[in-house]
Amino acid sequence: MKTIDDLEVAGQRVFVRADLNVPLSGDTITDDGRIRAVAPTIAALLERGAKVIVASHLGRPKGEPDPQYSLAPVAVRLGEILGTPVAFATDTVGDSAKATVAALGDGEVTLLENLRFNAGETSKDEAERGAFADRLAELADLYVGDGFGAVHRKHASVFDLPARLPHAAGLLIEKELGVLKRLTEDVARPYVVVLGGSKVSDKVGVIDNLLGKADRILIGGGMMFTFLKAQGHEVGASLLQEDQIPVAQEYLARAAANGVEFVIPVDTAVSGGFPDVKNRAPVEDFAVVDADAIPAGALGLDIGPKTAQLFAEKLADARTVFWNGPMGVFEHPAFADGTRAVAQALLDSEAFTVVGGGDSAAAVRILGFDETKFGHISTGGGASLEYLEGKTLPGIAALEA
Repeated sequence: MKTIDDLEVAGQRVFVRADLNVPLSGDTITDDGRIRAVAPTIAALLERGAKVIVASHLGRPKGEPDPQYSLAPVAVRLGEILGTPVAFATDTVGDSAKATVAALGDGEVTLLENLRFNAGETSKDEAERGAFADRLAELADLYVGDGFGAVHRKHASVFDLPARLPHAAGLLIEKELGVLKRLTEDVARPYVVVLGGSKVSDKVGVIDNLLGKADRILIGGGMMFTFLKAQGHEVGASLLQEDQIPVAQEYLARAAANGVEFVIPVDTAVSGGFPDVKNRAPVEDFAVVDADAIPAGALGLDIGPKTAQLFAEKLADARTVFWNGPMGVFEHPAFADGTRAVAQALLDSEAFTVVGGGDSAAAVRILGFDETKFGHISTGGGASLEYLEGKTLPGIAALEA
């Protein structure tokens, strides 16, 4: 795979496919981690005299412009991080994009509007997707793929566009792939995997693959209740995927047969309903109960303190840790303790620690941890998981071609 060092970029229009899919509250960016992650690649290209065209998606608009998903606030923040103005095109391949790119001087940068405002970006029809890629290709001379959070998607700007231009991987993708290789090749042991989030079905592939590779797998978040049910416990009103119970039972049996420790929570923090995350209103009926004694109407929303201590003990001697998915509804203070405990346990260990993108990465920042203290915080939760499942990532395959 070529890198940006292999490209002659001075005076060239370089299309950088970034992942700037940041959380917004109105026009306010609540977590700019993904913008900061791609900034070194853009800065390196600007330093070398490139005319940089940055493009990304944001959210899930339905193939047409939708103001709530505009990248305009991102252009402002990107300019602040880079320390240079970022021009903003109000469309993707239309008159504004063409004029803004044409006006670029060497060492200048523009951001195109949300790629998903065009139906061709995500189309399953290869001809439609290819037609959009053709129009994007007209804007540029070279392509740099650096949107790791999107490389598991067969989208026009990720998969089809690299085939139309000389291409290379950006610094972020280089870094992400280097980290993932440390999780799959010559892994330092004990290797502990911590999985949270809401659904077992989201993690089926990665659990399946890691059962033969990890030494311990710790399960938290909403998915823990399916495993508790698989063990024969009642889970009250907690999130439950009934169709995944046989899968959970199979994994528990395989873990035991393979000598993999499969650690399920022993207690949980519950409430009678979902908390008011936006206003962080106090939870009147907060309680901690044992995992085998969840009341009929109770909704489990975090691992409990005994589980937090158990997980910390299981992480203490680790040499490699991969963590994907929060332990509970960390956005509300009443149910953030489990996620906070896992993050602290990673910092207290001497392991190479990888926080696997998405909500886990956001939790680390929102809960006030110094992200530089972790081995690596990934920008792509889904991409990381699919890599660990052993899947081919379309965006990486396109860069390798």
